[in-house]
Amino acid sequence: MSIKYDKHIGTKQKALRINLDRRIYGSFAEIGAGQDTAAHFFKAGGASGTIAKTMSAYDMKFSDEIYGPEPSGRYVVESRLMKMIQHEYDLVEQRLAEKRGADSLFFAFANTVVALNYQKSNEGHGWLGLRFQLTPRAPYNDVVIHIKMLDNDSILQQQALGVIGVNLIYACFNYYKSPETLLMSLMDDLGPDRVHIDMIRIQGPDFNHVDNRLLSLYLVKHGFTEVAMFGPDGQVLQPSEALYKKHILLLRGRLRPITNVHIDMLRNGLKQFKAEPDVDEKKVMMVAELTLQNLRGLEKDINEKDFLDRVDVLSSIGQTVMISNYHEYHRLVAFLAKTTRLKIGLVLGVPNLEYIFEESYYQNLPGGILESFSTLFSRNVKLFVYPTFKNGKLYNCQNFELSTNLQPLFHYLVCNDKIEDIRDYNEENLRISTDRVLELIKRGEPGWEESVPTEVADMIKNKCLFGFPCVVYEPKMAAHIHQAVGNL
Repeated sequence: MSIKYDKHIGTKQKALRINLDRRIYGSFAEIGAGQDTAAHFFKAGGASGTIAKTMSAYDMKFSDEIYGPEPSGRYVVESRLMKMIQHEYDLVEQRLAEKRGADSLFFAFANTVVALNYQKSNEGHGWLGLRFQLTPRAPYNDVVIHIKMLDNDSILQQQALGVIGVNLIYACFNYYKSPETLLMSLMDDLGPDRVHIDMIRIQGPDFNHVDNRLLSLYLVKHGFTEVAMFGPDGQVLQPSEALYKKHILLLRGRLRPITNVHIDMLRNGLKQFKAEPDVDEKKVMMVAELTLQNLRGLEKDINEKDFLDRVDVLSSIGQTVMISNYHEYHRLVAFLAKTTRLKIGLVLGVPNLEYIFEESYYQNLPGGILESFSTLFSRNVKLFVYPTFKNGKLYNCQNFELSTNLQPLFHYLVCNDKIEDIRDYNEENLRISTDRVLELIKRGEPGWEESVPTEVADMIKNKCLFGFPCVVYEPKMAAHIHQAVGNL
């Protein structure tokens, strides 16, 4: 079935529409914050046409007996959600397939959530997922999301959880033809002041065409979260889980494309970061960050192919990718510091260091640059600065140019080991201009290959990335050309 997207459909109306569709039938398993999603379907009327079972194994011992123990000892994790979905969906099929499988679209909805505690000393968050069929007796699909609940009241958080649960179920059965619409509808009757969605993964035979990396981009683009992540294999990551108890070394840039300069920055920045006395190299995680501003450039909207081109190249060299809406460095660091108490390193060039010390960027802060720096440098953070060659001169921290009033602040940070030059570098790389490399790629002119890693050059040519002028022939045309060449 296909229904035009209407964001004004209320939560109760969505639940009722699902209840009145006699094909949709399944179970609910909700842990940690009541059974607010199932409650909407009961209250809407006609729930007997939708609900085979609801349950909440709130006690950990009961939960372990049903779904098995969690090796980590944590229960609000994706692995627990997937065990719940698997168990409940299997039961639905085992018990009902013979009776009504030919006419039903089976589903299993689950969530595992921690809401605000009595002392209000924690952050509410949780995992929600739906396993569902779009055709009777067909293989299932999965949609999984992670949310942060921002209301300062546990009852309001539970209410929001119920709304987003209904939105998820309704979207999967009604907006599956448009994954972006499916995603957008998850926030119906909610707002970014109540809930953030920082991870979504859609998979299954009906969604083989979906690129979850694009969905991660949409989360940030539409303001559902400030940060999204995925690994070198393209699998989406939940940022707080991925960065938990990690030393984070991050490189921010346009990376269009990544060049030998960036590789040298990462390699030597990583070497110095690991040499820090308070860094355990076994816990280091490297991240390449793309901000929305860098993705847009001069364009008003984001070129999705260009975004995927950058990600494909970064993945080819094993990089974990972060998309963020944190243009200011102090906001980025504030986010990272919430996910880990371990040391954070930022690798950047002299131009970005100049940006950080530009006072005009902090006019919206009451405390100006000092307020920004109190966040940026108060935590366990260190900047590793790669030199820049400009106007025939090499610039680094030793000859960094600043206005007189800021020089004492800069020297204080250097003397207190908050800013450090990257000492080992390849001076030949300093003459590489990323913009120049991109121009040559687009024109198909030779020479740019020397400025990027070999595997990156091969990928750009083989996949026609960044506007590289590939010639692609249709099968019939290719056969015709082959025959013509053979007749020469």
